Amino acid sequence: MPPTVAPPPRIPRVTPAPIPLLTAPTAAGKTALALEIGQAFGLEIVAADAFTVYRGLDIGTAKPTPEERAAVPHHLLDVADVTEDYDVARYAREAEAAIHDVLARGRVPLVVGGTGLYLSALVRGLPLTPPADPATRAEVEAELAERGLDALLAEVEARNPAEAARLERNPRRVVRALEVYRRTGRFPGEFGHAAPTFTYRVFAFTRPWPELEARIHARVEAMLAGGWPGEAAWLASQVSPDRDPRPTAWQALGYREALAVHGGTLTPEEAAQRISLATRGYAKRQLTWTRTQLGAHPTSPGEAAADLRTFLEAH
Repeated sequence: MPPTVAPPPRIPRVTPAPIPLLTAPTAAGKTALALEIGQAFGLEIVAADAFTVYRGLDIGTAKPTPEERAAVPHHLLDVADVTEDYDVARYAREAEAAIHDVLARGRVPLVVGGTGLYLSALVRGLPLTPPADPATRAEVEAELAERGLDALLAEVEARNPAEAARLERNPRRVVRALEVYRRTGRFPGEFGHAAPTFTYRVFAFTRPWPELEARIHARVEAMLAGGWPGEAAWLASQVSPDRDPRPTAWQALGYREALAVHGGTLTPEEAAQRISLATRGYAKRQLTWTRTQLGAHPTSPGEAAADLRTFLEAH
């Protein structure tokens, strides 16, 4: 059994005041609220989104605009090419370096995002899982192609239902979980975490579900009308969506449907329905993650804004 190893070196643990962290499900209005409070308090935003890290993925990720980024400094946007497989360990290192830099300049960072795995890596520390084993991973990937995602996920669930829920039906994470289990007898979530570098105060909000559903659908329609199909075609020109294993950039919600609109095999209306349905499912998983993994209970946008303002005034 390979020994458990620590993650790559990180910034030494420090104990300033807690770092504020703002999270909400997709389309709830995180960016607008973060910009409003960022301007009022002179903050710098550290993004926590698995896909806004990629250069060129602007429309489909609802990335802050150049004007918004000029109003409030942002970190961890446009730091990777779409050909790269950006992962949580790299995110944690780069986000903590950005936080350290902001603090060193006497300013206040605000972590903003909805990618639960990235947020957990900051708040709870990186998991102490063994490094990847390419041979075992290849075997599991071959099983995924032959047996399908549901069969592999059922194998995880039979042994550890909590681990199966944590994987969120993400094929890459399911493969990783089984790769680790078959080598060590434990799943990644059972290895514990390294001590986090900073402490955080989590501010979470959401909206009533019918309102959130309407916002999701309206945003998807606007993005499709605003050039998303062309952006998806550009992504396909850089890295094939059919590459095995699937490139990380192509795991972003909606890009396959947007590409189908560009190719004429889906109408914008059909694509909007499919993307909205998938996005609603993702929003539900985000809320579950916030409660179970971050230990936060989402309030209304107004309550979260008031609580965050009170926190910033006190610190």
